[in-house]
Amino acid sequence: MNSPSKKTWQKALLPPEATIHQAIQILNDAALKIALVVSPDHILIGTITDGDIRRGLLRGLELDSPIDSVIHRDAFVVPPGLERGAVLDLMQANKLLQLPVVDAERRLVGLHLWDEVAAPVIRPHLMVVMAGGKGLRLRPHTESCPKPMLPVSGKPMLEHILERAVEEGFNRFVFALNYLGHMIEDHFADGGRWGVRIDYLREKGPLGTAGALSLLDPRPKQPFLVSNGDVLTDIKYGALMDFHRRHGATATMAVRQQEWQYPFGIVRTKGIEIVGFEEKPITRALVNAGIYALDPVALDALDGSKPCDMPNLFERLRERGCRTLVYPMHEPWLDVGKPEDYLSAQKGIV
Repeated sequence: MNSPSKKTWQKALLPPEATIHQAIQILNDAALKIALVVSPDHILIGTITDGDIRRGLLRGLELDSPIDSVIHRDAFVVPPGLERGAVLDLMQANKLLQLPVVDAERRLVGLHLWDEVAAPVIRPHLMVVMAGGKGLRLRPHTESCPKPMLPVSGKPMLEHILERAVEEGFNRFVFALNYLGHMIEDHFADGGRWGVRIDYLREKGPLGTAGALSLLDPRPKQPFLVSNGDVLTDIKYGALMDFHRRHGATATMAVRQQEWQYPFGIVRTKGIEIVGFEEKPITRALVNAGIYALDPVALDALDGSKPCDMPNLFERLRERGCRTLVYPMHEPWLDVGKPEDYLSAQKGIV
């Protein structure tokens, strides 16, 4: 993520020998609500805000007093190149409107502003949502309704996925349809209600979680996202795409660490000898979260319009020597595959 232009934040620079009056001028002229106090060699000494100056004046400082006693010397700073999502999280958690960017020597090289960081980044990347499954395990809920259209908090699951992606700057979507697909198309139409464009793939038969991608026409020219239509999550789709591109992957799979606890104590043996016991041990493993980033070249591994699931596609790519990665996610996530999952989704347990 790029910080604001050098020309913008340089207007807020202030030498350490400046006066309160000069700091006020900088705050007014730069209109960034912060002054950046730097040494002659551009080392960040600290920051000054309007609140710092007001507190100084209340203590009896004059307009011609030096700024030394109002400098905030322990300001939050971040290194160059930090991803937008991480910057946004840090600013949000600490209620920061400005965040200086410094290099390893603490030289000031930029300034993040909340208004710019929080503004959605328009992404040119396509997002494909697999919405053609029959949802057999969710019967009777899915007897007359496709699984992605099952309501959660007053709107279809698929609408939650769409709105989450729109918040992340995605505006081009393809929904892969099969079972009761007309209900999905009737609800979302061309996407105009959300200010996006939605196109549709219509599978003649089930093609799996990857097979429908062979029907994409035109073929994407840039990396694109794929999500199952029954995954509710707070994942940052943009961060997944950034990770995929930064690491030069052909295919990236979002994964979560899941835990399972054995219901019984485990007996460890060597032959017929007991060598130890574990009381209801916990097993941990990474599981497929149903969200992916793919390069267009990944489509070469699909065999026409034959069924293919995503794990099979990743295996084919790996065998071809392509780089396949995992993206560990920690955000709330729920795969709505069983009745108890749907009940959890309706209760807001994600």
